[in-house]
Amino acid sequence: MTSTIDPPTPKSAETLLASVDAQEGLDVKTLSPSQMAWRRYWHHKGAAVSTVIMAFLLAFVLLARWTARYDINAQVLSIEQGRNQFLSPRPIAWFGTDDIGRDMYSRLIYGIRTSLFIGVASAILSVVIGTAAGALAGLRGGKFDDIMMRVTDVFLAFPFLVAVIIIREFLGGLKFLTPIVGDKSSVRFIIVLFAIFGWMGVARLVRGQVLSLKEREFIEAARAVGASNTRIVIQHLLPNSIGPILVSLTISVIGAIIGESTLSFFGFGPQPGHGTSLGLLIEGSGQAALQGNWWLVVFPCGALVLLAICISFIGDGLRDALDPKLDTGK
Repeated sequence: MTSTIDPPTPKSAETLLASVDAQEGLDVKTLSPSQMAWRRYWHHKGAAVSTVIMAFLLAFVLLARWTARYDINAQVLSIEQGRNQFLSPRPIAWFGTDDIGRDMYSRLIYGIRTSLFIGVASAILSVVIGTAAGALAGLRGGKFDDIMMRVTDVFLAFPFLVAVIIIREFLGGLKFLTPIVGDKSSVRFIIVLFAIFGWMGVARLVRGQVLSLKEREFIEAARAVGASNTRIVIQHLLPNSIGPILVSLTISVIGAIIGESTLSFFGFGPQPGHGTSLGLLIEGSGQAALQGNWWLVVFPCGALVLLAICISFIGDGLRDALDPKLDTGK
């Protein structure tokens, strides 16, 4: 009795490679660029931890109505109940009280919210203005590029604090601008002020990216099919520059938060009538340090340092995630 053996079914090259890789324990799953960027970001330990901390902090300050123990200007005790000024940390006031008996924990929550709003709003304005100016200068070139870069050099040549104070007083004296930019002691005015001085660095960075990309083959191909400069910038140049732009955004946020704190420390920031901020809380820490009220120094300055470190790590993580040349294969 004879038996017939069916010939083996021919396999494609992909099937053979997959079977070999499966036998060798190799993972051949293909990831998209966005998935690889996401994985690189979360492999950056500093960025991952900072993202969790910032997410928790943002939720905390955005829900200040429920997370703060007292209103922003409420005293923990009425004067009839006893002394409430300069109380050290205790159950009734976790972070102590200030010179008029207000809870520092609650004021710190509202102050972080205001400072983050100033930082993010001014950074977005700076990045939008700087990106538009840098992309236009790099793409057009010639005299327009030279004039634009000389203007940025003039702005960058002056010491930042001195220039900000001078422009603050100049703009504050132009009454017809008050409906647009607000009073010079308002949060809106501070945002506009930092946007004026924050766009130059972004413009130089974007200009450099555009100069390195505009002679590439895909840009020449776009020109060959009749794409306009606006289309080339929006669809080709800016998407390929998104990494440096996002890193610049995080740096601008840090710069605005620290800048507001510095201006407030010297008395040029938002005034108490416009709410509180980290800068206003830090402003009162100088006298508190001389009086030995350490909690008025430690908590506001600690919050400022925490914000700066977390946002800086997030910027580093974005840089590593969005730059394929930095891929370590993780």
